[in-house]
Amino acid sequence: MLTAFARAFKTPDLRKKLLFTLGIVVLYRIGAHVPIPGVNYANVVTCMKQAGGNSGLFALVNMFSGGALLQITIFALGIMPYITASIILQLLTVVIPRLEALKKEGQTGQAKITQYTRYLTVALAILQGTGLVATARSGALFNGCPVASEIVPSDSIFTTITMVITMTAGTAVVMWLGELVTDRGIGNGMSILMFISIAAGFPGALWQIKTTGKLADGWIEFFAVIAVGLAMVALVVFVEQAQRRIPVQYAKRMIGRRSYGGTSTYIPLKVNQAGVIPVIFASSLLYIPALIAQFSGSDAEWARWISTNFTKGNHPVYIVTYFLLIVFFAFFYVAISFNPEEVADNMKKYGGFIPGIRAGRPTAEYLSYVLNRITWPGSLYLGLIALVPTVALVLFNANQNFPFGGTSILIIVGVGLETVKQIESQLQQRNYEGFLR
Repeated sequence: MLTAFARAFKTPDLRKKLLFTLGIVVLYRIGAHVPIPGVNYANVVTCMKQAGGNSGLFALVNMFSGGALLQITIFALGIMPYITASIILQLLTVVIPRLEALKKEGQTGQAKITQYTRYLTVALAILQGTGLVATARSGALFNGCPVASEIVPSDSIFTTITMVITMTAGTAVVMWLGELVTDRGIGNGMSILMFISIAAGFPGALWQIKTTGKLADGWIEFFAVIAVGLAMVALVVFVEQAQRRIPVQYAKRMIGRRSYGGTSTYIPLKVNQAGVIPVIFASSLLYIPALIAQFSGSDAEWARWISTNFTKGNHPVYIVTYFLLIVFFAFFYVAISFNPEEVADNMKKYGGFIPGIRAGRPTAEYLSYVLNRITWPGSLYLGLIALVPTVALVLFNANQNFPFGGTSILIIVGVGLETVKQIESQLQQRNYEGFLR
């Protein structure tokens, strides 16, 4: 990987792309520390120190924003509205025939879907920004902080509208920066911004483990966590690269005097076909009961039960529910994102077949059978990786944003692997000599 980056910096046009990407990253991180108007930043700092880095119910969104959410900055919502909009449109593609037709139109249809994603991102940013302002004004953003209700001192409608517009504009700027990296940088702009947001919290989380450690002034816990992190990265890389290759043979066809086909290829089915989506779905769904109980202010039995079982990440009920939801959403997402019938029809249309399997419906049934078999270990792997922060919460007294585990490590490794592949492919295009020299 380091060799690829070194070779990229020696290539002039790739060096420009890398430096452009780094410049965008610097702008993104600066914007994550610029507070919006209407916020008493001194009270925010006081509550942040008292919280000790534990984001509570807002841990996931705060992680995706690089810590900007709890600081209520112009990039407080970060890339999360865009991620949510992309997931919603991907799910709606299966339900709405118009979106499915656009998806099959190629580049033109994809451009239209991207335009819909932008509109939905802005709408979600307005909704989430309004919720964040209401949460901060009520004092629920930092439970237990004495000045939490004074973070937004003004109750005027003008202040609220200004704050919501500022955060919505910040989300639009983040989306634009991501598209700039995709077009003029090294590619995968949104993924790289997500990578930077999560990686920004690593130093603080690691140092908190060191300061709260008890063995050798915390250094033993510090290096133990780093060793566990390296092992986790190796495991994630191994599983993310693992795939089941189903061989496909294409029959020869004579068109005029020329022979076409007769080639062999394969269908790569990844063990973790769903990626990090099931973890995001499960985390978001588990926040809903706790948010309802928190904003209702009720002392009823159901509210106390939810506060006891679903607020703390180390409770057995929370752990079991979280694990089962991840397994369920892994199967659910794979079922809607991979259509065995469509793949079998396309193979049959172009004269392809799986050796030993008849074309058509038997091929679709075979693909569905294999996909279900490999989704089981993939879903269990996701569930175990997602529970690593919970184990760290118990063993190292870490917060729920423990760096080496859960959503963070999956995104960090996934984006890192994809970025390296992008750089290597661009290097091959520029350094390929061919047969004629």
